[in-house]
Amino acid sequence: MSVNIKEAGKENKPSRGRWWALAALVVAGLVVGLDATVLLTALPTLSSKLGATTSELQWIVDAYTLALGGLLLPAGVLGDRFGRRRVLMLGLLVFGAASVVASQVTSAMGLIIMRALMGAGSAVIAPLILSILPSMFSEEERPRAVGVATAGVFLGFPLGPVVAGWLLTHFAWGSVFLINAPVVVIALLAVGLLVPESKDPSAPRLDWAGAVLVVVGVTSVVYAVIEEPAGGWTDARVLAGLVGGTSVLAIFVARELGTASPLVDLRLFLNRRFTWSTVGFVVIGFAIFGVMFVLTPYLQIVQGNDAQGTGVRALPLIATLILGALVSDRLTARFGTKVMVSAGLLVTSGALLLLSRASADSGYGLVAAALMVMGVGMGIAMPPAVDAILGAVPPSQTGVGMGLQRSLQQVAASLGVAILGSILNSTYRGDLGGHLVGLPAPARDGALGSVAGAAAVARHVPGPLAGPLLQASHDAYASGMAEVMLVSAGVLVAGALLIALFLPARAAHADRQ
Repeated sequence: MSVNIKEAGKENKPSRGRWWALAALVVAGLVVGLDATVLLTALPTLSSKLGATTSELQWIVDAYTLALGGLLLPAGVLGDRFGRRRVLMLGLLVFGAASVVASQVTSAMGLIIMRALMGAGSAVIAPLILSILPSMFSEEERPRAVGVATAGVFLGFPLGPVVAGWLLTHFAWGSVFLINAPVVVIALLAVGLLVPESKDPSAPRLDWAGAVLVVVGVTSVVYAVIEEPAGGWTDARVLAGLVGGTSVLAIFVARELGTASPLVDLRLFLNRRFTWSTVGFVVIGFAIFGVMFVLTPYLQIVQGNDAQGTGVRALPLIATLILGALVSDRLTARFGTKVMVSAGLLVTSGALLLLSRASADSGYGLVAAALMVMGVGMGIAMPPAVDAILGAVPPSQTGVGMGLQRSLQQVAASLGVAILGSILNSTYRGDLGGHLVGLPAPARDGALGSVAGAAAVARHVPGPLAGPLLQASHDAYASGMAEVMLVSAGVLVAGALLIALFLPARAAHADRQ
């Protein structure tokens, strides 16, 4: 099925199967979200089944993140140029094939390679499932479609540990990857039959040099941020990645501004709706991914839940996120994008302030209430931000627009995990240090390394010392988590104020044209 969309100067006639096609896109996005977090539960099993070292386990996770972050923008460009449906189906094929092979590998290195290929497939799927929507839905229907698609993409993150825990309980370890195969087949069939083709009919020649520069630059920065927790910001690899990556990206920007056929038209940032809606996503990426990184050990180790139980306790976030996303289009039609995005960030910051009150002895009720508020805030903020980006970007550039937005969000998320993790670590070590007097140096270092390390040390110290050490580590972690929540809330409030000041409430007619 091939349909000429607005690029050719004609308005699409809505397809009868467009909502079924949207369901297929949501499923594809859900799988990508699931795969980003499913390994949080599966890593111990992979360590025993594949004999993976700690370094190899880290690379099983990081290979996916690096490929995803580095290829998001080029994937969006390729979709605009060669056809968004065609490139999306290629991404689904790569992701599905790599998932099947990953379920059968017998070595850690083989799994690392397959995870990188899965990240490459995800880099194609993530921006294109949203950039296709303008070719399927009218301008009036698009906000509702965006809300549904956005909820689907973000639901995968908290569902990952739940699904992985269930699969590992009942099936072999490869099932956490093999489960992707039938979902990908369904998505491929539905996309091929129901999704119209759309692309830029007058695309200029592809800027291969710019593509290489942006892949190298973004990958270097993300690699540096990934390595920071192990070596610190002054580590040679971290500094080389940051300095080298930002230098390459500076060269990329200079090239794009000076060439007649840029990979991405950076003049997109002259449109305030595009710029400030993207800022909203960057702020959410920085704060929320860092918060979830910190909250998961609190639920698992401090509150004593297993990985699957931790995922189940994220269900309040899922329920209210769906609710917020489904009502956001009606609220946005009444109050405008500016109000909804800034209000959503403020509501989310309120949830983080509530989480900052959690102590080592707090029950789950406080966390559940905060997660519900967080879900509402994210649900009402993200869909109007996505719709504003789609409305501000020329129809011929929706792929590159979403790729650019997702690239910036991915970098912000990686920075959030690193920076907020550093804040947590500093507070944790400072509060716990005074309780470790008299312990041997290896035990002291293990306890200071992480709250999980402190729990391991507590199991091997004399009985009278174990209880106080465990309680002190839990208190120290809760104190560090409170600092993270306060900083994240401050970032969200700052973002909300900037968006309230600079984001236009509604799209001008010229923007839509």
